[in-house]
Amino acid sequence: MRDIQFPGRSAVMSTHGMIATSQPMAVQVGLEVLKQGGNAMDAAIAASAVLCVTEPQSTGIGGDCFLLYHEAKTGTLHGLNGSGRAPALATPQAFRERGLRAVPERGALSISVPGAVAAWAEALEKFGTRSLEAALQPAIRFAEEGYAVTPVVAHFWNRNEALLQKDEDARRDLLVEGLAPRAGSRHRQPNLARSLRLIAQQGARAFYQGELAKRIAEALRAKGGLIGEDDLAAHRSEWVQPISTEYRGLRVCEIPPNGQGITALMALNILEHTPLGRLERLSVEHVHAFSEAFRLAYTERNRWVADPAAVDVPVAALLDKAFAKRQWSRIDMNRALPLPLTSALLPGGAPHRDTIYLTVVDKDRNCCSFINSLFNNFGSGVMAGQTGVLLQNRASGFVLEPDHPNQIAPGKRPMHTIIPAMVYRGAQPVLSYGVMGGQYQAMGHAYVLSNWLDFGLDVQEALDAPRFLPEPFGDALTVERGIGEALRKALSARGHRVVEAEVPLGGGQMIHLDPDSGVLSAASDPRKDGCAMGY
Repeated sequence: MRDIQFPGRSAVMSTHGMIATSQPMAVQVGLEVLKQGGNAMDAAIAASAVLCVTEPQSTGIGGDCFLLYHEAKTGTLHGLNGSGRAPALATPQAFRERGLRAVPERGALSISVPGAVAAWAEALEKFGTRSLEAALQPAIRFAEEGYAVTPVVAHFWNRNEALLQKDEDARRDLLVEGLAPRAGSRHRQPNLARSLRLIAQQGARAFYQGELAKRIAEALRAKGGLIGEDDLAAHRSEWVQPISTEYRGLRVCEIPPNGQGITALMALNILEHTPLGRLERLSVEHVHAFSEAFRLAYTERNRWVADPAAVDVPVAALLDKAFAKRQWSRIDMNRALPLPLTSALLPGGAPHRDTIYLTVVDKDRNCCSFINSLFNNFGSGVMAGQTGVLLQNRASGFVLEPDHPNQIAPGKRPMHTIIPAMVYRGAQPVLSYGVMGGQYQAMGHAYVLSNWLDFGLDVQEALDAPRFLPEPFGDALTVERGIGEALRKALSARGHRVVEAEVPLGGGQMIHLDPDSGVLSAASDPRKDGCAMGY
């Protein structure tokens, strides 16, 4: 237990149902769904829709979605990949003809087909007890009547004023007289409310095949994008078999590629070879071992993780325990590995983001681990006309490098950062959790799990702990302010280039299910505005 003489908060506990999100407004909506008899999927999608209104820098109906769902009556874990694909015109040559050496990080060319709305509809159809129309009603009310802008949302809104000012539609709908709404103000999004109402009335087809789809495609083409009506109409979600690894007696489950969940599993396989629990938490040995394991895992991610429908992703080889042991043998506990690293799987192998994550457990112990994202703050920065739909920038997850598995191609899904997680002891789920923060997410999955399992922290303490990140595309070891000067110097002495994070590293939510008592314990990351609530 934490020292209650210091600031902090306890884990939230209940016996019936529980929800944790990054916004209290979404928590209240999801909790009400649970109390009215809805299940975990009903609550998750109602809460996600609210977050698309009240946390617009992180998520939206123009984003993508992944989820894991533990179906209590069968004991089965289901995965849904709701990521969109590159449009038919998105060839490497199309970008090179525009004088580009990489897919732009922002703007209309950074957009792939949004997958969130289709994923919501499919998830409710398969597992929900309520309609999409019912799930969207609270979000519609917030968009029409307005909602209070919370402090963390206001902070990131302000940081992105210049981006939103560049797009006339985003400027009109998301700024107030050209400026970001301040914390404590009321903000309305009537155009988004109309689009949500249309989806509620006509279903997901309104977004992908109806008048709304036509307006989205026309607006994006007018702004130089590549997405057409046919691209939207062709979109499909995919039910997938989760991948997993064993870590200290638990089975850790993730969505398979094109998601980066495999990165967390690779790192846990490497870390299994060091007795983390016998190290001092946040000692130089602890941080160094974790960072080096992740440098190795991120190297393999960057080389191999792509759309398995388009290329062969060697999942089994990447998760092989013998491979992990060889990776561990590369680590020198006294010195950081020289960079750049290359893939060790086969001979010759070769910026901060944001999102929302929420988790729900219902009275029957169905569990939903759910993530919805625009990628960068405010995604592409492009809004589709007067639809209120702000689009993600997931196409920037592709590369233009010839022969790379993740090279952009028509109909292909990019390497994706958003990942939900579920942890089992035997056949029973014990943790439904996730960590936000783009490139940090895989690191966060392993770090908070290790905090809870290896160091015995409760779920709130596991999320609260100061964070660090070996940058996947650079040589920096980024640390939060909670990493003190003495530790920074000790890491520098081992060869790490330590830099302080400009913003907190992600966020996160966790629910622990105690199989003995039946009690649910939940936590919400203090780096966001959210909370956990149960009944």
